Amino acid sequence: MTTIAMIGAGQIGSQLAREAVRHGYDVVISNSRGPETLAGLVRELGPSARAASAREAAAAGDFAVVAVPLKNYSQVPVDQLAGKIVIDTNNYDADRDGPIEAIDDGTATVSGLLQEHLPASKVVKGFNLILAPDITTDGRPKGASDRRALATASDYPEAVAFITAFYDELGYDTVSSGDLDTSWRFDRDDDPAYTVAPQTVEELTANLARAERA
Repeated sequence: MTTIAMIGAGQIGSQLAREAVRHGYDVVISNSRGPETLAGLVRELGPSARAASAREAAAAGDFAVVAVPLKNYSQVPVDQLAGKIVIDTNNYDADRDGPIEAIDDGTATVSGLLQEHLPASKVVKGFNLILAPDITTDGRPKGASDRRALATASDYPEAVAFITAFYDELGYDTVSSGDLDTSWRFDRDDDPAYTVAPQTVEELTANLARAERA
């Protein structure tokens, strides 16, 4: 059984945990307040889930999902995620995170910062263009005319292949913008692709192409 390390148990993390359990994954979930604060969520998720510290979760996972506010990315465990694929769900919100000069001046990307923090991991951007409640409701069978597409980017082709398969399993198509240096195309709220409204493959591809770097 594949185990997902869920680093962060907020809206995105908890919804992804629900969907993962529904698809047969084991989940080890963590937050910044301690495993005991996750008792209710773990009880809801059932026997396929347990709570742990972030380090324990990272060590237990075959792959990881990071769903913490961007301002806290440097608290993500490093050694325990070495060699693993790490899905980064982060978006940049200056009101929440405070200004990040490297993103504001276009010299860094959100997921690029996490990749620098996790040099031995394979970071792949995902699930940042969808509202948390929609994760468990918007999946559609492959080939459906209303199947939603989600974006990704990574420096590792195997990580792109991995999230493409994971998206597909959950009912979504994939559009890759390229390596992490291109993920600025859907990093910020002024990018055409940066919307939580459903987009088809064709729409998302066109919106990524229309993006202009600030």
